[in-house]
Amino acid sequence: MSMYKVSCVSYLNSQPFIYGLKNSSIICEIQLSLDVPSVCADKLINGNADIGLVPVIVIPELKESHIISDYCIGADGKVETVLLLSDVPLEKIKSVLLDNQSRTSVLLLKVLAEKFWKISPQWIEGKTDFEKNISENTAGLVIGDRTFSLKNKFEYVYDLSEEWKKFTSLPFVFACWASNKKIPDEFVSRFNNALESGLKNIPLVAAQHPSNGFDALDYLTKKISYNFDDRKKMAMRLFLQLSGELPSFEKGTSSR
Repeated sequence: MSMYKVSCVSYLNSQPFIYGLKNSSIICEIQLSLDVPSVCADKLINGNADIGLVPVIVIPELKESHIISDYCIGADGKVETVLLLSDVPLEKIKSVLLDNQSRTSVLLLKVLAEKFWKISPQWIEGKTDFEKNISENTAGLVIGDRTFSLKNKFEYVYDLSEEWKKFTSLPFVFACWASNKKIPDEFVSRFNNALESGLKNIPLVAAQHPSNGFDALDYLTKKISYNFDDRKKMAMRLFLQLSGELPSFEKGTSSR
């Protein structure tokens, strides 16, 4: 029996997937690691994982890629955990500190800045605790669970998924399940069933992950959209096209 190395994002939005995998017999056939998106990406690219829940911008960079699931991390409107935080409105932002945990979110921000908002701030890689330096005309891109405690501290909060929908009328796909090799159909089917089982248990998952002042159930059921349907596939293709048109776009950068 093959033992597949699986890298999954450790954020709240992927907890239903983690629950489904851990409570399925398939857990005996995988080595599951929980990582930030950039590490998931690196593991799949470097061959240190066979399957990963990876930022979509990674897909074209794989020597061999297969999208293996009917499920993804997406949003159709506000997502609440991929935010541009600022003390000033868009047109007054001079520089942006970038969260290095997800290259997809960074490129989404740059696509929106160039093609929708028509602004050209200076992009600065965020260091540890960069959120403390968001002030005056320096904004910050913050993703993941850290947004829960930060979004109420700034006058201007731009939800990137919501802004993408204003721009394109489409949902957005942040991450999808991909492999860097052909995985047998029988295993893929059972893997999908495990993910689906987790999604059917979202109320239980939400109850296991309480957050002060944050409604986990509302977030997982109303903000995250898990089905990788035709509109999301269309949105993903458009995003990959637009991100590839950015003047600063470089494949293989370290901030995935």
